[in-house]
Amino acid sequence: MTPYENFSFFIWMLVPIVPAILLGLLGVPGRIRSLWLICSTLFMLWVIYRPVTSLLQATGFFFLSYLIVHFFLVFERSERGKQAEILKPAYYFTILVSILPLILVKLNPYASILGLWQSPIGFLGISYLTFRTVGTVIEIRDGLIKEVKFLDFFSYVLFFPALASGPIDRYRRFIGDLDKKLNRKEYSELLADGINHIFRGFLYRFIIAYLINKHSLAWLNTVHTGMATFQYMYVYSFYLFFDFAGYSAFAVGVSYILGIRTPENFNKPFIAKNIKDFWNRWHISLSFWFRDYIYMRFVLNSAKKKRFKNKYTTSYVGYFLLFGLMGIWHGTELQYIVYGLYQALLMTGYDWLERKNKTLHFWKKGQVWDGLAILVTAHFVFFGFLIFSGRLF
Repeated sequence: MTPYENFSFFIWMLVPIVPAILLGLLGVPGRIRSLWLICSTLFMLWVIYRPVTSLLQATGFFFLSYLIVHFFLVFERSERGKQAEILKPAYYFTILVSILPLILVKLNPYASILGLWQSPIGFLGISYLTFRTVGTVIEIRDGLIKEVKFLDFFSYVLFFPALASGPIDRYRRFIGDLDKKLNRKEYSELLADGINHIFRGFLYRFIIAYLINKHSLAWLNTVHTGMATFQYMYVYSFYLFFDFAGYSAFAVGVSYILGIRTPENFNKPFIAKNIKDFWNRWHISLSFWFRDYIYMRFVLNSAKKKRFKNKYTTSYVGYFLLFGLMGIWHGTELQYIVYGLYQALLMTGYDWLERKNKTLHFWKKGQVWDGLAILVTAHFVFFGFLIFSGRLF
């Protein structure tokens, strides 16, 4: 059962939520709430993963992830692990093993066609479980995580409100919430905010997105004229936002009710004044994950080793790496690859124009210019979503 897809899921979710509310309003210690979260996770995994083969795959993936994290943590703290020439290959090997199941899933359609293999792995949320595991390994390597307890890691990786499509939390932040004791007043405020998010989710996903799909998108999918494609670009963009932002609002709202302040995923993305601003507002947890763990590390490592002649070239190559991988993560179909390259071009172009504007001052400041910037940025974004939709291919 896909989370937040139909009303029956919300009925099932009352089982973990109602006791969580009672525990929160009673102001019980954080560790008691965390034990209930473990029980809730076990129950909701049974609800979400049908048939049982999916449940077994998700469970097996979790145990593999924990073993990877545990052994890397032990190795990193050992005498051999303190030797840079040994630790570095071990680190990259650990990352590779962590992402290997996801790679197999992404390549499975092509492998099946070529008769190479048929991946037995493929369950709801494998991407986001992978992101959480890899992020934990990286922060262990950075010395930010010194201990990973089994039950804590279980609650973090398989946190059911954000299991299917995020938001992507960070291990240290998540565990801080898990351990925190909330008094009745603090929890009441969190509960109210959580309920507000859930109502917003219903408004966005089950009313606005539903109406957009029923009265516009469904019809436009059957018409393939130039004007219909132009209209489709706008309609699909708003449908995508309200559907995905609605899902994220549900995930954040349920998380709050369980006492976990899962980070927001959207912040008024269509009022962004430039493409960088947009990616600070759209699918925030994913874009920040790629920024922190891929782009910044590539840029810093390249600067240290002087791979490119200047910092701007380094940054531009980093954009293509970041968005190229993000595009492939969405899927290996052509539209996703082109979408990733398109976003990299936008980021590179904006960075170049921003630098030129410092000397030429062709883009002014003021409300009119800000409004124009929002309008231009929105249309670049909308065209990107048109690419993403696959309608042009």
